[in-house]
Amino acid sequence: MSLDRNTARCAAGVWQRAARVLRIGVAAAGMGAALAWAQAPAPGATAAPAPMRAGEAPTASKDPALEARVLAIAAELRCLVCQNQTIADSHADLAVDLRNQVREMVQRGDSQQQIIDYMTARYGDFVLYRPPVKGTTALLWFGPAVLLVGGLAVFVLMMRRRTRLAADRFEPDPEEQA
Repeated sequence: MSLDRNTARCAAGVWQRAARVLRIGVAAAGMGAALAWAQAPAPGATAAPAPMRAGEAPTASKDPALEARVLAIAAELRCLVCQNQTIADSHADLAVDLRNQVREMVQRGDSQQQIIDYMTARYGDFVLYRPPVKGTTALLWFGPAVLLVGGLAVFVLMMRRRTRLAADRFEPDPEEQA
């Protein structure tokens, strides 16, 4: 099966866009490396302490085992303000309150499942960072796959229709006009 001129032109456009994206990615990686080199300490200089990150907030308890349990449970709960972070990673006021509530429940002796059940009963399945697969969350789990398959089907149908069109239905190439 030979490619006609229109299909070849479409394929060439795809490859040109892919090459442009690749060039942009390489340029961004180069800038990132240059930035890392510029921020590196001079030879022989002592490095400054690393800044604290989101998951490294100072602990509110002296017991490291308790804090480890609190962080493990907090990593399973979604921040209701940020929505793309766990309450362990978020600095929102509500996330801090929820972490403190989890800490109090752990100190009371509640199990991880009891805490998660309490939070789910209060805020719904949305508070779970990994919600269970059930009827009410089916769209959440399978929606992206359905959209991807639908988009691919539309793309294939459009490409099939395009290859069946006559050559006079397309704009002429610039080199053919001269």
